[in-house]
Amino acid sequence: MIDTHCHLTFPQLNEDLPEVLRKAREAGVAGMISIATTSDGSLENLKIARAHENVWCSAGVHPLYADEPIDWDQIRTVGEDELCVAWGELGLDGFHQKPALDLQRDVLRNQLGKLEQWTREGLEKPVVIHCRDAYDLLLPELEATSLPRDRYVFHCFTGTPQEAERVLEFGAMISFTGVVTYRNAAEVAEAAKLVPEDRIMVETDAPYLSPEPLRGTYPNEPANVMHTARFLASLRGRSEDDFERALDENACRFFGISLKKPRQIGDSN
Repeated sequence: MIDTHCHLTFPQLNEDLPEVLRKAREAGVAGMISIATTSDGSLENLKIARAHENVWCSAGVHPLYADEPIDWDQIRTVGEDELCVAWGELGLDGFHQKPALDLQRDVLRNQLGKLEQWTREGLEKPVVIHCRDAYDLLLPELEATSLPRDRYVFHCFTGTPQEAERVLEFGAMISFTGVVTYRNAAEVAEAAKLVPEDRIMVETDAPYLSPEPLRGTYPNEPANVMHTARFLASLRGRSEDDFERALDENACRFFGISLKKPRQIGDSN
């Protein structure tokens, strides 16, 4: 299994990273993508990806960090490395009161403009989208760009079936965290049933959102992506092995990655 979205630079995981990676390996997690939230974090994620086999990273600015200094040149430099396999995460967050949505939108538009320019210059990468309580605002922003719609993934989907249908109609992939396993998230589970098998992925968003049966455990870890994958397999009436294989095929195709088998995750270069 591949955890397509975790935050290995966050101190809850980074302070004991070798143990986090060891537990992931033992649980059957063969690879992971460590997602950036700031320009400095983009560089830190690249350092982690360089140090560990089957770990990749992204580069970008999360909407909740829109009020922090941004070094676009640094983000582009990280994006030039082959271990950086995505832009983001970027988007809009209507749940939190700060930063203000107007500021988030300014940074989003700037960032999307950079991605369009970098794509024209040959740095095309998939885009990891953060969208919380902001579909009406965010989708038009994405529709206005020239970036391919099938190169977006809406990560940590927690919306309704109707919102899932809008994302699918737009053309993006959808990725689910442990939230889909929660008893009080029936709408998210219903949405998960709608996603075609070639457009679904799984993630932990670690250190947040531990899945059942570990809900309430903190920090969440990449090892726990297995619980979400197995829940979704059961929900969709698929065998665990076949569904997990399909999830990994989706992740490898979307992010342009392949697992290296001679060495194991957590073994440093």
